[in-house]
Amino acid sequence: MAFTPLHDRVLVERVESEEKTAGGLIIPDSAKEKPAEGLVVAVGAGAKDEDGDRIAMDVKEGDKILFGKWSGTEIKLDGKELLIMKESDILGIIS
Repeated sequence: MAFTPLHDRVLVERVESEEKTAGGLIIPDSAKEKPAEGLVVAVGAGAKDEDGDRIAMDVKEGDKILFGKWSGTEIKLDGKELLIMKESDILGIIS
């Protein structure tokens, strides 16, 4: 199923965090926090300003991003768990 976010929304797939600590301890699934890193799957066309002109999006498909812990709305699409969030919920792009 194809899905295109509207306006300044972004579709994100979470990136799983490391399973070991820096000291080599394995973290069980029950103790892991939801990762705040993700991969941009799709982006909307951008919001409109007061004059009706599009404001260009700063992120694009394929960008690895960092977002707030409670950002976005979880959805399931084609069997994948994804997030829909506004571009303003994105804290930065990881290079």
